[in-house]
Amino acid sequence: MDAIKIILLNFSETRRRSLKLWRGIPKEHLNWKPDDNALTIIEMIRHVLEAEHLFHKIIENRGNLGNYKSPWKNLPYQGLEHEIDFSKTYRTKFINMIKAIEESDLEKIKIERSEVNQSKVLGDYLNRIAYHESVHTGQLLDYLRTIGTERPSIWD
Repeated sequence: MDAIKIILLNFSETRRRSLKLWRGIPKEHLNWKPDDNALTIIEMIRHVLEAEHLFHKIIENRGNLGNYKSPWKNLPYQGLEHEIDFSKTYRTKFINMIKAIEESDLEKIKIERSEVNQSKVLGDYLNRIAYHESVHTGQLLDYLRTIGTERPSIWD
């Protein structure tokens, strides 16, 4: 299996497990948060979906966001499935972008984000995107533990 296929598998498995978790959260808990400064469960799910699109734009522009405008800006929360459905077009474009790159691009293409003093090669940057989603999956599992509700098993 080549590096591109491994990266795609990582994105697929990460999202599959996220969806399993998200869909296992009781609806009555979607607006729960551990403290006033935290994101609610539904806000964190949107954050993950929106961030993937933001990261895609960062990659397309090699780090420069310019006047990025999020498609989620001013979008009211209408439930979990709406959040997932809304993101599907953006997810497909992101995955197709990964499928279109050459393996040599993983080392050749540089993502330069001067506003956060970050310089990464594309392969590293893509893995960090999947890691971002994984971290939030862990946070949501902790939220559910704190609430005292059953947690879906994502470890199949």
